[in-house]
Amino acid sequence: MAEVDVAPHFGAELKDGFKPANAWVSNGIAWLDDVQQFYRDRSVIEREYSQKLGGLARKYFEKKAKRQSSLSVGDNPTVTPGSLESASMTTWATQLSTIEQTAAEHEKLATQLVASIADPIKHAQNRYEELRKLHVEYAGKLEKERDSSYAELRKVKGKYDNVCQEVENRRKKTDTSFDHSKAKAQGAYHQQLSDMHDNTYLIAINVTNKQKERYYYEYVPDLLDSLQDLSETRVARLNSLWMLGTQIETATLTQRTSLLQHLSSEIPRNNPALDSMMFVRHNTTNWQDPLDFAFEPSPVWLDEATMAIDETAKVFLRNLLTKSKGSLSELRRESDAKHREVDNFRRVRQNVREGKDNRDEVEVVRSVFALQEAAHDLERKKISAEVEVSTITSAAGDLTLGARHHNFKPTTFKIPTNCDLCGDRIWGLSAKGFDCRDCGFTCHSKCELKVPADCPGEQNKDQKKQLKQQRQADASTAPPAPTNGSAPAGGGLDADDGALSRSGTINSMNTLSSGRSVSKSSVPTHIDDEEPPKPDMSSKPKIGAGRSRIVAPPPAQYITTPSGAGSTASDEQRGRVMYPYQENAEGEITVDEGQDVVILDPDDGSGWMKVRAGPHTGLVPASYVEPLPSAPTPTTTTTTASSSSLHPHPHPHPYPSESSRPNSTHSATGSSTSLASTAPSTTGAGIGTVKKKGPAVAPKRGAKKLQYVEALYDYEARSESEHGMAEGERFVLVQKDQGDGWAEVERGGRTASVPAAWVREV
Repeated sequence: MAEVDVAPHFGAELKDGFKPANAWVSNGIAWLDDVQQFYRDRSVIEREYSQKLGGLARKYFEKKAKRQSSLSVGDNPTVTPGSLESASMTTWATQLSTIEQTAAEHEKLATQLVASIADPIKHAQNRYEELRKLHVEYAGKLEKERDSSYAELRKVKGKYDNVCQEVENRRKKTDTSFDHSKAKAQGAYHQQLSDMHDNTYLIAINVTNKQKERYYYEYVPDLLDSLQDLSETRVARLNSLWMLGTQIETATLTQRTSLLQHLSSEIPRNNPALDSMMFVRHNTTNWQDPLDFAFEPSPVWLDEATMAIDETAKVFLRNLLTKSKGSLSELRRESDAKHREVDNFRRVRQNVREGKDNRDEVEVVRSVFALQEAAHDLERKKISAEVEVSTITSAAGDLTLGARHHNFKPTTFKIPTNCDLCGDRIWGLSAKGFDCRDCGFTCHSKCELKVPADCPGEQNKDQKKQLKQQRQADASTAPPAPTNGSAPAGGGLDADDGALSRSGTINSMNTLSSGRSVSKSSVPTHIDDEEPPKPDMSSKPKIGAGRSRIVAPPPAQYITTPSGAGSTASDEQRGRVMYPYQENAEGEITVDEGQDVVILDPDDGSGWMKVRAGPHTGLVPASYVEPLPSAPTPTTTTTTASSSSLHPHPHPHPYPSESSRPNSTHSATGSSTSLASTAPSTTGAGIGTVKKKGPAVAPKRGAKKLQYVEALYDYEARSESEHGMAEGERFVLVQKDQGDGWAEVERGGRTASVPAAWVREV
């Protein structure tokens, strides 16, 4: 047999060819069962001498003929092998020829064949199969890592498309909004536009491409080389056992000396690399690198693969760059240390094969793969940080130079606290956010990367208080909105159709407001200053005893003097019907527009409330009734606002949000805003011929309908704000996961949080 000039490497030759290589190695390991069974069968036949020994040789010649192709070139070779057979098959044929010429065996030889050849081969087969399964398991993990990267990119792409769609929706809403809500809609549009330009999608593409490159050029080739090494080790081990078999026969049967000497000269020539070389030559394909991921424009927004580097985008990029650069050096040190551990264990494995170490090779390989998995995790994080740093610096330069970053620390706020960036309340069962140790800047977790790097440095208590007041005032102050449909200076809003294109406006995005467009002073205030308490879903809330509803009082000009002015105020909560409603099912009542009703059972999230209208009591849509203050101030103003601004549609959340309250018709200075262009006339003929149509009614009717969840696993509560769970235990669902991974549930009259992934709805 020819010698191998250059040893082949599966990783360099086969690329992404783990599956065929694994099948080939599996065939070789399975073939060991034939070899060891051969010796066992031969041991039986040896006792019956040469008659059955010849039949045994013929039997295994037939088996060899059936397995010759798969063992030589694999199950599905890309090149037809013809009559060629591998070096191992050639050696095996020589072995069978020698046995065919042997006609006499001794009882001692039969016993030694089983004890010294068959049993070791069986033992070696089991160990090699276990090693192969470790390779398969590790290959699955690598593939899962790759698919996870692809899935994460698809997820980021989906989020990007959703943000783009939301920008388009808000742009349309800006074009169709009334003059009194134009500024608010314009501000929301600008805020959403700013969120669209956070460059997350472009960064994710580069990260995924880099992970893909490591998968196909480092991880998989390294695994293929290990699989090749396993196959060659198996062949070498089989060679040693064959050699042992020949030595036993030489010592036992001197008459077979010449035949066994010939066999002994053939076995060492079976270089393990020869089988690998043949398999590579017959299974090499025209493999090509998978194409890199490229930017895909949103189907609803005209965009391009150019990073936004306006001032708003730079704030996000600067914070992201700071975090990435801060963690990069530590990740590099940890990754290098983990790779050194992997190299150490590989040397241990080599020493085990050479007999210099008595450790179990299977356990060593298991440790190598465990360390490699940890190293890959660190490598992925390091690559992500490196790509983020290079991507941002190549587009916008090193934004961290001269920046005064806040010294943020994660904080759980026990008292109501406002975000100094967006002005919204940081609240919830677990109100988590960030707090600057130096200047006291507070923000949501989602706002951390949007905070400008303008920390004034360490401040005392009074200075922090003054800064807090100033920041809250800044957060609630809106930039001036364009009037008369004019676009912001610098372009971005098409003067013809209002369409906004990113092309040509990247550098002018700093003219677009990233804040809210409506001052807090122009929004009706809450009845309660504190956040609403979580509802107790186990019982029906009562007026005055249940949760505090966040209901904005109607503007003064829409309050009419009730009939019978001068009557005493009642403790009952009252409301006014905004649209006529005709009962459609049992339990409902008919009400007329402008009719005063008493609210007996407020809306609990189903979209319906129970009211008393005169002598009748029943259900009406919650969006058809406007709650009135307990002691309204009479006024003679009769101006009527449009229904779109006074009567919002039912909100699916059990607590109305700020955006779902009636809009104020007064500015921050108290001056009245004209609605003449949008409000229907209250004078003139035909005023009673137009019937107002109410908003869509929620399909869920009746009183409360509780939603339950069931625990999938046991969970031990770690604080008073969490519920402990036993597998199969049921709870009342109060609030689904809002994006923080927790759901609020109720049990025994107590509302607390549980991990959302640990429960399922029933």
